[in-house]
Amino acid sequence: PEKGLKTLFIGGGTPSTVKPELYQPFFDVIHPYLKEDAEITSEANPNSATLSWLEGMKKLGVNRISFGTQSFDPEKLKLLNRAHGPEDTIRAVNDAYAIGIKNLSIDLIYATALDTKELLEHDLDQAFKLPINHISAYALTIEEGTVLAMQPEVAAEKLELTQWFIDEIQKRGFPHYEISNFGTYQSIHNRGYWEYDDYLGIGSGAVGCVKSVRYYPQTDVQAYIQEPLKRSEERLSNEDEKIEKLLLGMRSVVGFPWEELNSDELQRAELLIREGKLYKKDDKIYNRDFLLADEIALFID
Repeated sequence: PEKGLKTLFIGGGTPSTVKPELYQPFFDVIHPYLKEDAEITSEANPNSATLSWLEGMKKLGVNRISFGTQSFDPEKLKLLNRAHGPEDTIRAVNDAYAIGIKNLSIDLIYATALDTKELLEHDLDQAFKLPINHISAYALTIEEGTVLAMQPEVAAEKLELTQWFIDEIQKRGFPHYEISNFGTYQSIHNRGYWEYDDYLGIGSGAVGCVKSVRYYPQTDVQAYIQEPLKRSEERLSNEDEKIEKLLLGMRSVVGFPWEELNSDELQRAELLIREGKLYKKDDKIYNRDFLLADEIALFID
């Protein structure tokens, strides 16, 4: 088979609760399709990413781990209902690095009711002591109907604190390359989404998009096991694709091609360039402030 897959991402759920040997049959099937230097990422929870799990995953070919750290503050971890403590992340990241997995990322959550500059600064102090080259930072969003939704004070995002947090990560040497992502290493997998590459989704509820057709496998696990190929499909129009590319381009360093804008959109883009919100370079427009990405995309479109 043609070796066309440049990335593989194991995630959603908690991959670190599944033994590496159970992934073996999957890797046996997919391995012939992976490029030699493919980026292979697995998500992991700090408490279940044991040394033996990490070693097993490395043996399968995993060369990048993304840890669901969220915070190094015990109270905040409790608030977020996390089963791990700060020491679990420190151990797991150091273990992964020690066995030779060099591309390591941690997730941090901000905009909870507990967050202050002091707490977030402490989170970053801890993070930057670790051998990581990537941070994903997400504002806490509350899904309706969840336990957290019953506590409206939990999500108290303050724009000023958000801006400070983003600036602080960059000051410490991790460039901001997408609205939620920072690092001296840019995840090839993530960039693939923003550059609108085709992607396959394998597993219950794992969405894929190939040649302008987005497909949605069954979300019920048992139903998926019975009929893994049963799925619903959505055909994207040229206009759908253009709007999505514009949104993704404004949220990241990918930008958007100048020649794909019509005359009305060009006028609005030029206005934003004059106002210093966007800049143009090599036939693309780029956004200076990812926090305004959605508003900018909607304004242009």
